[in-house]
Amino acid sequence: MPASPAYVTSPAYPPNGERPGIIWTYGQVTACLEERNVLLMSNPTSSAKDLGAFSSQMADAVDRVAASLVTVHGRDRQAATGIVIGDGLVLASDHTLERDDNLQIETPDGHKLAAQLGGRDGATDLAILKVADLNLPSAATAAAARVGQLALAVGRPAPGGPMASLGTVSAIAGPLRLGNGRALERYLRTDATPYPGFSGGALIDMSGAVAGVLTTGLARGVTLAIPFDLALRVAESLTKQGFVKRGYLGVVSQQVKLPSAQRAGLTQETGLLVVRVEEASPAEKGGVLMGDIIVSVEGATVADADDLLGALSGDRVGRSVAVGLIRGGTLTTANVVVGERA
Repeated sequence: MPASPAYVTSPAYPPNGERPGIIWTYGQVTACLEERNVLLMSNPTSSAKDLGAFSSQMADAVDRVAASLVTVHGRDRQAATGIVIGDGLVLASDHTLERDDNLQIETPDGHKLAAQLGGRDGATDLAILKVADLNLPSAATAAAARVGQLALAVGRPAPGGPMASLGTVSAIAGPLRLGNGRALERYLRTDATPYPGFSGGALIDMSGAVAGVLTTGLARGVTLAIPFDLALRVAESLTKQGFVKRGYLGVVSQQVKLPSAQRAGLTQETGLLVVRVEEASPAEKGGVLMGDIIVSVEGATVADADDLLGALSGDRVGRSVAVGLIRGGTLTTANVVVGERA
């Protein structure tokens, strides 16, 4: 029987010997648990103690984030969850707020406080609530998520303490087309169970820091999480102006394959053929012509419509951006002031 490796003495150390607090990948945990199953046969007392410590680490992570989770009362049926992100600010799930007024949040110690809707964003299923006298800590931000890492879905849909389920980050993807010209820039998928009322709750790492905001309102039957860095950017816009700026060029386009001889030195295989330019649109004013192929915005590749949607949001609205075009087999640039979608 092999000697017990050093990491077995502390569940904070995965098999590769990385430092405590680092996110474990699914493969690391599997390798660790497999070896611990062997150790359990030879030394059940120490292995049980080790697994108990790992369990305590997960419980500690839930405790840390739970201090920043509130119950959100925004509909007549099931309450939902919100995450405290700043002084008097709670990030909630848009689809769980079925009214604009008579909103309340309930703190971990059971106090109910009136909440004011600061803004909504249907494309990310996020909303901001402003709450006076909210003396709760803001949730910590996790490092960028990785596919395969362990994650805990944590919510506070009712009084009496948080609820949690264990899973992994099963995918990181985006954009996700939502219809009506909207697209979700990035999202996380998880196989952690989303209990009723978990929307607006936190997908956390093993330190209790938030990797994403849970939602079941964007894709039926699929649990998604909005990456926390993206959620915080949306929250900033909602707090300042009540909505998120999303831009447009004013073209109708379709994806086309770029023949090798017509790529003008580019490595990408597809672009967007402009089949119509709307009259008096930002694109027309910027010199974009029917027949042009859009291949980039501000140097970022545009290979399909999702790329273009993602490139026209946020602080680019109202600004002049460089739109890379292939025109007659030659690479050129049009400077277009991005319009704001109504």
